[in-house]
Amino acid sequence: MDNITALGGDVYEIDTRMAGYSGITAGYLILGDRPCLVETGTSTSAPVVRDALTSLGVGPGDLATVVVTHIHLDHAGGVGDIAGFYPEAEIVVHEKGARHLADPSRLMASARMVWGDKLDTLFGELSPTESSRIRALGDTGAIDLGNGRTLNSHYSPGHAKHHVGLIDSGTGDLYVGDAAGVYLPQTGDLRPATPPPDFDLRTALDSIGLFQALGPQRLLFSHYGPVTDVEETLGRSAEELRVWVDLTRQAHSEGMDLDHAVAMVRERTQERYAALRADDATAEQFELLSGAPSNVAGILHWLDRVQP
Repeated sequence: MDNITALGGDVYEIDTRMAGYSGITAGYLILGDRPCLVETGTSTSAPVVRDALTSLGVGPGDLATVVVTHIHLDHAGGVGDIAGFYPEAEIVVHEKGARHLADPSRLMASARMVWGDKLDTLFGELSPTESSRIRALGDTGAIDLGNGRTLNSHYSPGHAKHHVGLIDSGTGDLYVGDAAGVYLPQTGDLRPATPPPDFDLRTALDSIGLFQALGPQRLLFSHYGPVTDVEETLGRSAEELRVWVDLTRQAHSEGMDLDHAVAMVRERTQERYAALRADDATAEQFELLSGAPSNVAGILHWLDRVQP
């Protein structure tokens, strides 16, 4: 299948084809003794992910674990569907997200307020998962991949209060979710992911510092793909956060509304990203990965809390 890439170490990247796009959201299959899926993608992507797992030899009774870095719908919207396809799989999530996977009604209502009619096209509907199948993680946790190999979870809530990073003891791969921002492999661009309501600068920088301290060999971005230049990339993640926060803080201090703040930040950051000088499709993909309105809104929401 053309949406599967072997990354070595029994790890396979799966393009979930979010909303029909390529290169937006990746899931990862760790194909050890106890196969583990990291990130499901959206509900509408669940059949795409199932077909990929089938082609890799993972049948309905074979998947041991499904783990999500956080419960945003581009990462976990397919959990209920995937749980239905793989009835033996344990569903693993941070404790602050567990209740929303069991009863998604509040999460879906909140998402519909943000996305409106686009919700159905972009994400679909998160189906509930039986609470008996959900394992809730605390600040740290371990997922058994078989043969002494573990996927170790570390709470990293700067992007969202239910976010974890996951490091594979066998490969040194660190699944960064959205806590290190979003990466565009075509251009090497990196941009922050700072949506409302949970973004907090200090916590976000602390999460990146934690990732650095874990000493990973490789970063696996949910958006999008593997990066081997770990130290430089995590340094850039922190730098991008500071740039966007400084500019949004300036807009906030000048009393700009959201639209004007977004326009100003867009203009001042444009030269940082080769994607925005590339073809229209690449620019559109980058904006889908990390939309300026969402980023600026999240930073403004944080600023209203810390400097009302």
